[in-house]
Amino acid sequence: MRIENYKPWFYMASVYNFIWGTLVVVFPKFFFDLLAIRTPGQLVFWQTIGMFVLVYSPAYFWAGMHPKDHPHLIAIGFLGKLLGPIGFVHSYLNRDLPLQFGIINIFNDLIWLPVFALYLYDSIRVHGAKNLLSGKIKK
Repeated sequence: MRIENYKPWFYMASVYNFIWGTLVVVFPKFFFDLLAIRTPGQLVFWQTIGMFVLVYSPAYFWAGMHPKDHPHLIAIGFLGKLLGPIGFVHSYLNRDLPLQFGIINIFNDLIWLPVFALYLYDSIRVHGAKNLLSGKIKK
């Protein structure tokens, strides 16, 4: 796929992260109530996760504006989308989170993971793996 074809995905990711992060920061109990999950005692930690997600919003917007120039931003997002489900599985197996919480991972991470992976693959074809890893992106 051409690098430019990822623009709509990155714009959608930007809007999604902005909405989701804002909801978690402003209404921290929202998703727990929606999924009928026990609300944790320390909502400040959950709101911190919301702030982290919110911070990705401008990065995805910038990647949408100039996808050829920002594979490093998507690489960081890819790591988050890969580590999020791993962390959930770990927490579920340790009985720290209920299975219903996995729905959040589906929408926050898993649906975006294949697109981000394909974009990074295409970026490596355009820039080369060494240049991508070193941050030397050809413009």
